Amino acid sequence: MEMVKSDDFNDRFIEVSKVSKHFGVTVALNEVSFTVPKGLVCGLVGENGSGKSTLASILAGIQDETSGKIYLDGQKWNPGSVLEAQKNGVAMIVQETGTIENISVAENIFLGQEMLFSKGIFISRKKMFAAAQRILDELEITSFNAESPTSKLDLQDRKLVEIAKAMYWNPKVFIVDETTTALSHIGRELLYALMKKLTSKGTTVLFISHDLEELMEQCDIIHVLRDGDYIGTLEKNQFDTDRMKEMMIGRNLEGDYYHADEEGYGDEVVLRADQITTLEDLLCFNLELHKGEVLGIGGLSDCGMHTLGKALFGAEKVLDGKVTLADGSVIDSTKKAVRHKMAYLSKNRDRESLALNATVKENIVSIAHDINKAFGPLLSFKKESQYAKKQIEDLSIKCASENHLVSTLSGGNKQKIVFGKWIGVDSDILIMDCPTRGVDIGVKAAMYKLIYEMKKSGKSILLISEELPELIGMSDRIIIMKDGAISAEIHRSEGFSEHKLINAML
Repeated sequence: MEMVKSDDFNDRFIEVSKVSKHFGVTVALNEVSFTVPKGLVCGLVGENGSGKSTLASILAGIQDETSGKIYLDGQKWNPGSVLEAQKNGVAMIVQETGTIENISVAENIFLGQEMLFSKGIFISRKKMFAAAQRILDELEITSFNAESPTSKLDLQDRKLVEIAKAMYWNPKVFIVDETTTALSHIGRELLYALMKKLTSKGTTVLFISHDLEELMEQCDIIHVLRDGDYIGTLEKNQFDTDRMKEMMIGRNLEGDYYHADEEGYGDEVVLRADQITTLEDLLCFNLELHKGEVLGIGGLSDCGMHTLGKALFGAEKVLDGKVTLADGSVIDSTKKAVRHKMAYLSKNRDRESLALNATVKENIVSIAHDINKAFGPLLSFKKESQYAKKQIEDLSIKCASENHLVSTLSGGNKQKIVFGKWIGVDSDILIMDCPTRGVDIGVKAAMYKLIYEMKKSGKSILLISEELPELIGMSDRIIIMKDGAISAEIHRSEGFSEHKLINAML
């Protein structure tokens, strides 16, 4: 093992030295250098595409650097795989889904380590389930058990499975990549408590988040990246949101982050839920969305708001009641919803909104067949290319070309593609479920501006969000849900406050 020339490894437990990563002509990291002390929570922040997740994935053994070196506890760090990294003390919770659906929670936790429970040629599932349950119990995770099928879990619970898997390895370095965006308040508090417990025992936490307030609350130091370059480090006494934004973006972020207009929308009801009941979550639920309105929907993670979004779009079966449009059309399928110029942006974009192994163009044009026809049923490849290029340009999607694979893009650029897909077909009603999940401050501001412009042009938007500032900043009216029903309805003219919303949730 190659050794760092240092008398005190604790002050630079992790040392990143001139690390670069190239994907063809794209430079994801450009000679990045910094150190991370032992036993601290170190924030890593930057706009989408800044290189933070790429660097984290190199540390976690997911990929190799192109050049440069990384040292861990004084020894050169170059794991050949994720499993090797885990065995040597580095565990990572990835930004997107890191579980396999068609196996149990226990099998996900011990994936690749099944021989720990072997008895001759057989695997003792009973012992595996018991060991996994002990980990879940220690973490105080009670919303599922070790035998639960992972396919039945929502996004938050699958993230909790990943956390449990990471804890099995008793890591020296715990990397959390944009995990809190998938967690409810309770899930976040569980993770925060775990991070404090780990650092008290000497574990170093690398915490990646776009939530600047969260970073300042949870981190001891913060490293800032921009366009693959290391920009600088902030100590606890230097934390300041404006300073961080300027370092991330390279300029002052000017203009109003949210829209601050008084309540204003038309009388016409464009979408109505009349006593709708679903298999889970919703019972005799009523809702009206008006023309030109941003209607915010909030609540705790299990309140039914995510099911509501799917039911309104025809993606969740309505057992009783109905969803209707202004012209009386009943929405009972996604095909009918799209035909009536409705759009749905899922919270889980990688599973439900994007084809990751397809190109940017293929995703953007996927619902725009009528617009890009040549003649009859035949499509014009030229029209499709021009159509995709326009969305890429209008939304400033960072990609090499319209033929770039979506799976290789950052979270913010993926979300822009989802926006582009629906905006391009001029949708009139947009159901947005956590539309700014996992995007940076600059992209978030651009999305808010876009939502406000759509509102002003007469589009109607149902904004489902777990972020109270987002609901308060963007909504004309807010409905808080609890146990599948409406707990409170508040208009902007009555005054929004986090205190009111939280009281309605609990």
